[in-house]
Amino acid sequence: MHFPSDDELMAGPNAFEGVDIDSFDFPEEDGDEAMEAAGARDVEYEGSDFGDSDLDEADEETAQDVADSVDSLRQLRAETNAAADIIIPEFPEDFRAGFISIVGRPNVGKSTLTNALVGHKVAITSGRPETTRHNIRGIVHGDNYQLVLVDTPGYHRPRTLLGKRLNDMVREALAEVDCVIFCLPANQRIGPGDQFIARELRSVRRPIIAVATKCDSVPRERVLEHLMAIEKLGEWSAIVPVSSFENKGIDRLREVLAQTVPLSPPLYPQDNISDESRETMIAEFIREAALEGVRDELPHSLAVQVEEIIERPKREGDDRPPLLDIHVNVYVERDSQKAIIIGKKGARLKEIGTRARANIEEYLGRRVYLDLHVRTAKDWQSDPKMLQRLGF
Repeated sequence: MHFPSDDELMAGPNAFEGVDIDSFDFPEEDGDEAMEAAGARDVEYEGSDFGDSDLDEADEETAQDVADSVDSLRQLRAETNAAADIIIPEFPEDFRAGFISIVGRPNVGKSTLTNALVGHKVAITSGRPETTRHNIRGIVHGDNYQLVLVDTPGYHRPRTLLGKRLNDMVREALAEVDCVIFCLPANQRIGPGDQFIARELRSVRRPIIAVATKCDSVPRERVLEHLMAIEKLGEWSAIVPVSSFENKGIDRLREVLAQTVPLSPPLYPQDNISDESRETMIAEFIREAALEGVRDELPHSLAVQVEEIIERPKREGDDRPPLLDIHVNVYVERDSQKAIIIGKKGARLKEIGTRARANIEEYLGRRVYLDLHVRTAKDWQSDPKMLQRLGF
């Protein structure tokens, strides 16, 4: 099987450079003809029957022990429930909920789409390819549905052990979800990278929604042309054009996804918008700030790890939550990159801390002090021990 080259997967030709963005009239109500396929199709799944197996004497004794333990637990639960009321959240009978994986080439708008659907910033964004490095879950709440979005790293031709593990994350996400969103940017022609991913998706026995992203960056005629190209690329449960930047088509996409996920009770509490740990979110905000304005080769060499979070003692007479001291290591692969991150007299590192702290304080709802240290970990992207330490 031909695996697309780096240029085919990562960059790709931008066929629409120099277009007049102001002339673009994004299709909404009058775009029904182009979005005729935007209704979710019913998908049938074959069930499996599991037969009973014979138990030997040892197994029978073990089974009896388990049964006795279960009876004891039931009795304890009954006694506990007699003293305390258990509150079970109510939800409509037609409530739907499910996991949805968002896939596509690097830098096609997956994280921006995730944030737009959730309505809050849960994934960092950057103009650099391969910004997302782990599967991020954002949670969308509706009156009769809940969508758990799994924003995945860009599927690409791996050059390092890190790249291979990122691709493995994408494959795992595809195997564990109820629906898939395939992002194809409208400001680029469909190329070998998109075709490769489309072939990979043929083996996924889940509804697949093709989403034309970045539709605000091209004229209406180009959007319609792109939608027709997407239709020819494969079999989709729906095709939906969106502009995450202008928040157009997002409500329509939510409706399609809500019709596609299965009947299910809510999977997360109503006030949750992500299941990421605070350490992970803090590290991501710092990496996002560090990615701004750096040279092309540096973003892939950057890694951030939160070492510890310490709450300062509360000051007498101060009603505000106590300050949090956050100690962080920023890793690069070479000493020359370390100098770039720190900058002249530490100016660059200070700028990174200032930008990241604003997002972190908004996320945590309290004041923080960032203690950033830049360290060199040579070729960490291909070092199994270092990758494991960094959570890959």
